[in-house]
Amino acid sequence: MDNLNQFKELEKLLRNESQYCTEDGHLLKNAIVEAALAMRPDLLRLLLSHEVLRNNFFTEVDGVSVFDKVKFQKFVMNKRFLPDSYTCFKNKVGITDAEGDNYLSESREVVLSWPYKDCMLEGGQTKEDAKRNEVFWNEILAPDEINRLTEPKVLNKFRRYDAEGEHEVTSVSKEDNFIIKGNNLLALYSLKKIYAGKVKLIYIDPPYNTGSDSFGYNDNFNQSTWLTFMRNRLLAAKCLLRADGIICVQCSFHEYGYLKVLIDEIFEKSLCTFNILVRHPDRILTGDKEFNDVIEYNLIYSKSPETKMPKRIEQKLVDDYVYKVIELGEPEIIYFDEKKVEIFTPEKYKVTKEEPNEKLSKTISVRGSIREKNSSGRLYVKYIEPIAANYPPETIFKVENMGDDSFGFRRFYTPPKGNKNGGYYQGKPSSSDVTEKPYPNFFDFQSDYNTVNDEGSVSFRNGKKPEEYISFLISIFTKENDIVLDYHLGSGTTAAVAHKMNRRYIGIEQMDYIKTTACARLRKVIEGEQGGISQSVNWQGGGSFVYCELATANQRFVDAIEKASSTDELQSIWTDMQASGFLSWKVKPQEIDENIKDFADLSLDDQKRFLIECLDKNLLYVPYSEINNGEFGISQNDKKLNSDFYSIR
Repeated sequence: MDNLNQFKELEKLLRNESQYCTEDGHLLKNAIVEAALAMRPDLLRLLLSHEVLRNNFFTEVDGVSVFDKVKFQKFVMNKRFLPDSYTCFKNKVGITDAEGDNYLSESREVVLSWPYKDCMLEGGQTKEDAKRNEVFWNEILAPDEINRLTEPKVLNKFRRYDAEGEHEVTSVSKEDNFIIKGNNLLALYSLKKIYAGKVKLIYIDPPYNTGSDSFGYNDNFNQSTWLTFMRNRLLAAKCLLRADGIICVQCSFHEYGYLKVLIDEIFEKSLCTFNILVRHPDRILTGDKEFNDVIEYNLIYSKSPETKMPKRIEQKLVDDYVYKVIELGEPEIIYFDEKKVEIFTPEKYKVTKEEPNEKLSKTISVRGSIREKNSSGRLYVKYIEPIAANYPPETIFKVENMGDDSFGFRRFYTPPKGNKNGGYYQGKPSSSDVTEKPYPNFFDFQSDYNTVNDEGSVSFRNGKKPEEYISFLISIFTKENDIVLDYHLGSGTTAAVAHKMNRRYIGIEQMDYIKTTACARLRKVIEGEQGGISQSVNWQGGGSFVYCELATANQRFVDAIEKASSTDELQSIWTDMQASGFLSWKVKPQEIDENIKDFADLSLDDQKRFLIECLDKNLLYVPYSEINNGEFGISQNDKKLNSDFYSIR
């Protein structure tokens, strides 16, 4: 049997084993290689059960089948078995020719080209108030590696917070709110298993890539890295949205243009861009700025092209209804098609202004969009304007069977002398007590931003959003019990507001301050704190949330590497990694140990990056498929809670 047929046979054999493929049938190349190198009995039994594969990868020695794991590894890593990933760039965003080989300067035929479009860029983020630089790895992952990386992960360290305080967790359900600590990309893919198509609103306030914020990739092409970081997560988030779901992405001018093009590619419809005044124009923070940046942008998109931007609902008041038209003489009678029209020249009527009353009228000028988009406006333009010059200014045309007020007719008037616009008298509509108006795309929240530091009784340097602003968004796009998601949770404003407004919520944050900021803030909300929007929504306290973490494996080594301050610390971490970590299959520890002097000659940052590269980043966190693997030490209670969580429907 040739290699191609062997590839097919091996693929067919492994697809029957859940630990080696995803739920949708994609084989996990890395998981297969890991199992082979570890000589896992289940894999060996599979291979021995197939005559051709047994003969290819096993050698008989004194009646014993000896597995050639090196040969098997090379076989599996062959691109004919599972396709590897290719890109035309490493760290560039640009406009290229249709083949993606040449930049604009080299060709006249161009297309928008997206780097890593079949890949995922690994990495993380920090917040600037963490006062440290995070070490990042910029690795292009092939499709099979992506499948492995994005498997659902085990959750642990469950705690429930309610009015009685902090408790052990015995069960979780779809009614629970969740605050999750861990890499937000991997957390999103874990949520996909149970929350796909269930989230009504996603609001995120990601790092703005200003050069001084939390997005600190060690990359000469910072912009392309940031865009790839955003794209990976937006694609995962889209799967969680309901068909009528909305995503709101806050950003500054630094990446506004590129980010909009990116989201245009991912989501079906752009509903609106809100321009938010966040700082008074006269307030200058530092004198060395090129200009005073006072506006931020909220890019609002829907998952479905059928979704429409909601309208403002306003109560109809009688305050404007003050005009009474009194008829004094016999009118001239004409017809507009089938409609009877009574014409009153100025001497045949008078208008009085009285106290507001539902039986009176208000005036509306026929101008602007009313001329084309309003039935009364269209009638005026079609019938009255052409004959207006035949009558004195302010002549009234009383047209039967028009309007939705109680009059049963509509009075139109020609322009006063010296004016170009006519209009009409309208009674208070009887069909509804409310009216719908479109939202403007500019809002002034600078006063709320000025006082945001005190909200929630938690300190959070920069990036904190006012409760009033988040409540405005939640009230527009959701109703009670809808699910709200924020996967850049930060200080926890989104979760706090959702809690007070009786929305279900999920918050994700990777940084350690999640407990001292978001969780601490939510505990105060449960206790009934009265800051932010509490008084306007009559918040009295109550409710609960569940805190949990992605169960770490190699991530604990990443954290230790990032915090290390000397080569000696890193060498000690390397020893621990060999003993209890999960190294990349490409790494040969003996060779590294033999060349430890070369390692010591590197800069501290390069040493950190090297050690991170040695780790299998598919195992930063424990895959849910490996929950029963004793190497990870998952407790029985956590196994039960994970079963509850991943059974939520």
